[in-house]
Amino acid sequence: MSLILCKNRRDLLKLGASSLLGASALAAVPAGAFAAPAPKAKDSRGAAPLTNGRFKAIDAELAKGVANGTVAGVVGMVANQSGLLYEGSFGRRDLTKGTGMGLDTVFWLLSMSKAITATACMQLVEQGKLKLDQRMADVLPELGSPKVLEGFDAQGQPRLRPAKRDVTLRHLLTHTSGYTYANWSDRLAQFEKVTGMPDVAYSKNGALLAPLEFDPGERWQYGIGMDIVGKMIEAVTDQSLEVYFRENIFAPLGMTSTGFLISSEQRRRAATTYSRQADGSLKAMPFEMSQRPEFFSGGGGLFGTPRDYMAFLQMLVRDGTFNGARVLKPETVMAMRQNQIGDLNVNPLKSSAAEWSSDANLFPGIDQKWGFSFDINTRPGPNGRSAGSYTWAGLLNCYFWVDPVKKVTGALFSQLLPFYDARAVELYGAFERGVYAGLDRA
Repeated sequence: MSLILCKNRRDLLKLGASSLLGASALAAVPAGAFAAPAPKAKDSRGAAPLTNGRFKAIDAELAKGVANGTVAGVVGMVANQSGLLYEGSFGRRDLTKGTGMGLDTVFWLLSMSKAITATACMQLVEQGKLKLDQRMADVLPELGSPKVLEGFDAQGQPRLRPAKRDVTLRHLLTHTSGYTYANWSDRLAQFEKVTGMPDVAYSKNGALLAPLEFDPGERWQYGIGMDIVGKMIEAVTDQSLEVYFRENIFAPLGMTSTGFLISSEQRRRAATTYSRQADGSLKAMPFEMSQRPEFFSGGGGLFGTPRDYMAFLQMLVRDGTFNGARVLKPETVMAMRQNQIGDLNVNPLKSSAAEWSSDANLFPGIDQKWGFSFDINTRPGPNGRSAGSYTWAGLLNCYFWVDPVKKVTGALFSQLLPFYDARAVELYGAFERGVYAGLDRA
């Protein structure tokens, strides 16, 4: 996000966006403006999208999602162990410029960064440089005495106490550490307001001094743990995440348009972010992660293209190998997709910032577990995926899943707020149904 003038996430949406976007881009765009979706675009290398007659239903659904104003533009991709099965792009990168969405469009991945950070971490676990049950304080002594936020006193000041046990790497990978996010925690949002602590979205080191909201290991709650994992990776490798990821994940997989620091050329390919208005229309807003960060955000700082991210997902489908490179051992991938939180369950995300996120529950009525670092549905999903599939998402309504039973992966990319927008979720469900319907026609 563009963080130059904002004190917190909420302030960002109050900005006069004319500082980053032309005034014409600020007008809310009614659904009628989407009646003529852009044709599928070639990418910058001149490669046309892969087409597959089995997945015509996906084309229809994504085109409809653009035409009815669900999204300004969207990219969908599907692959199995043998390679790509489907890729399609519809709509516009930017509605005012009329630039067509393409497979090389740059998207802010945000929390889809977590799967890549977890992969880097597990590489280091394989090498013995990190251990799952080692204390966070052993690697990052400056974070070694976390406090638990119990509430606020009569004067509105935080009430803190020492944590009952140490935070471990395992806690951080599984969101059982006690660290939370202000977007889904009224208490942490209040703490930021009272103390002036920066939100983690600003990539300021002070954000990593946040209090815990519960003792480590006591429950699951989504939080900033993967940012701290990123700091641990940097500490034991003596490399920045930008360099470590590039050398050990992106280069081996051929992910040439993914990173933390966006170039001018990549910025020109970036999709504009839109926010859903009360009347259902879309309004452009400035959005870019800090390009002068105090730390690279392993929890949400990456940008990338759909084709790049699909290379990463194909590596997972193939149990750690893709593009002639082994990134992870098969047994490591298996551990990453297994339940790592025991009897605990993943809890729904209850929004404390409606402009940024709706309430979110990826599988209502189904017990969900967490791996390293994915949401796992314990029973078959409502749109086709098998029990034991693993998944996550990014704040701007990007989504992916990997089905280890049917050996297939799918991903849907858009740039839209709030997260878990009801219409975007409906489009994601239709996309997934189209994937499995196409597989059944094989």
